[in-house]
Amino acid sequence: MRCAGRDTLSLALMDARNNTLHLFAQYQRALEDGGLAVPRLANVNPPLWELGHVGWFQEWWIARNTQRALGARCDPALTRLASIEPNADRWWNAQVVPHSARWALDLPGMAHCRAYLLDTLEATLDLLDKTAPAGHGDEVDDALYFYRLSLFFEDMRGEALVRSAQTLGLALEKSLEDVFAPQPMALREPLLVPATAWQMGSATGPGFAFDNEQAAHAVSVPEFEIDAQPVSWAQYVEFVGDGGYDREELWHPDGWRWLQGLAAGEGRRGPRYVDQIGISSGAVIQNRFGVPRRMQGNQPAMHTSWWEADAWCRWAGRRLPAEVEWELAAHAAARRGFRWGDVWEWVGSSFRPYPGFAPGPWQAYSQPRFGTHKVLRGASFATRARMKNLKHRGFALPGRDDVFCGFRSCAM
Repeated sequence: MRCAGRDTLSLALMDARNNTLHLFAQYQRALEDGGLAVPRLANVNPPLWELGHVGWFQEWWIARNTQRALGARCDPALTRLASIEPNADRWWNAQVVPHSARWALDLPGMAHCRAYLLDTLEATLDLLDKTAPAGHGDEVDDALYFYRLSLFFEDMRGEALVRSAQTLGLALEKSLEDVFAPQPMALREPLLVPATAWQMGSATGPGFAFDNEQAAHAVSVPEFEIDAQPVSWAQYVEFVGDGGYDREELWHPDGWRWLQGLAAGEGRRGPRYVDQIGISSGAVIQNRFGVPRRMQGNQPAMHTSWWEADAWCRWAGRRLPAEVEWELAAHAAARRGFRWGDVWEWVGSSFRPYPGFAPGPWQAYSQPRFGTHKVLRGASFATRARMKNLKHRGFALPGRDDVFCGFRSCAM
């Protein structure tokens, strides 16, 4: 999809919008009686804000952008054309409306927001039909850059809608419950990856790349041993049973402070949403979209923070993989059983720019997070298939645990 031409992009953009509306229907079904009101939580947006923001982003970068044909060379500060919705920027521009202010907005109703999404998509598809034909080359990549960016942005917001439904405990349709669930894993022995030089980052053209994936550069990687799959619940329960949440020596000092901060409030004896961990039985009960579910021992441990992942590794005498090790193993050991895509995976690396980094037009995406966030690699069961790419770099603060995230380990 990163190299998708005009016709394929048109179909994908329609699919993404249908998925957004289908997911929003879950909120409507669960929250309509309360006017779609949700608590003010750090990693949740008001549903109508989230819905309108998806349409706003697409219109801002495509229909309102007179330099859209320049692709990544576009000037992000240029004056935009007027929106089809006079209040669009006041309502849905994330750079104008901070998260804390979104609950106080006079947002329009569901019918208005849905109409805005349909109208912005129609404008996008009309403009796409007039762009360069399917093919490759810099000119085509420039012409299609913002269509590809908007597609992937909507897919990311779709996963955010699923994530927020989990945070809010919203029940999903049975068909979606089956889709948005971690699958059991065939547990394999760790894999030995030989020393090599690995090309990190996305090479320049053809196709689309996020700015934090650039520029491509070679990294020398010594031999290392890495888990074939993420750490399972059975493995994580052993850490809990051995007093992992009570032993300060297992935790990074900042992680221990994070843990004690939670202990003073809600308490913390396991990953987020876990209601019960049976040390003797190994049973893990985790709340899944508002319903307690028993997790299987060979499912990946999920909703762990980076601090918890790091503490588990210290307890096990292992370590989190470096970002380059994870990416190399995913490529080089795929045929030997390296499994990914069940959960986003924490790696040991902090989120930093690659050598030669230059911010893309969407400057709020990567640059403000460098140095403070940790890297998440791979994908989760809630990630759209076209978003799954081994070069993609997710990122989050180390205390973040609402993401569908887990981890794997490497030998010291």
